[in-house]
Amino acid sequence: MKTRKIAYLGMLMALALVLSYVESLIPFAVGIPGVKLGLTNIVTVIMLYIASPMETFLLCVFRAVLSGFMFGNAFSIIYSLAGCILSFIVMYLLKKSDKFSSVSISLVGGVCHNIGQIIVAAIVLSTYSVVYYIPVLFVAGCITGLVIGIVASQVLLRISDSFHV
Repeated sequence: MKTRKIAYLGMLMALALVLSYVESLIPFAVGIPGVKLGLTNIVTVIMLYIASPMETFLLCVFRAVLSGFMFGNAFSIIYSLAGCILSFIVMYLLKKSDKFSSVSISLVGGVCHNIGQIIVAAIVLSTYSVVYYIPVLFVAGCITGLVIGIVASQVLLRISDSFHV
């Protein structure tokens, strides 16, 4: 059973990295700096339902660091870590309450990811003027979080009986 769990976690990490790579190739030209689809959040949302909270958290952190080294830079790692840690905490608490669907959890996670990044941007840039960017990122986080949540919920419907880490 332990070998199976390691294999599943490795596969999910690989999937998250592939999605991160695919996302880096997509010219998301909406004219809004920093807005991404958040494809790797599909793996995070799925893991909230099929893996332990610690495994999900560690995958989020490792994915942020590895994808930053592979497709980004030191700043992208810092911003990604801030976003993924805040969004994981909030999504985990919502999931734990059993009052929210995977779609709504993903939507809130998308918004929280952006808020985490804005907090770090304010610290790194030593200015709070970046908070004026929150409404734009709020809307973007809602849209992308909704889409990612719908995809994750559909995947969960298809694997829920046969795929548990």
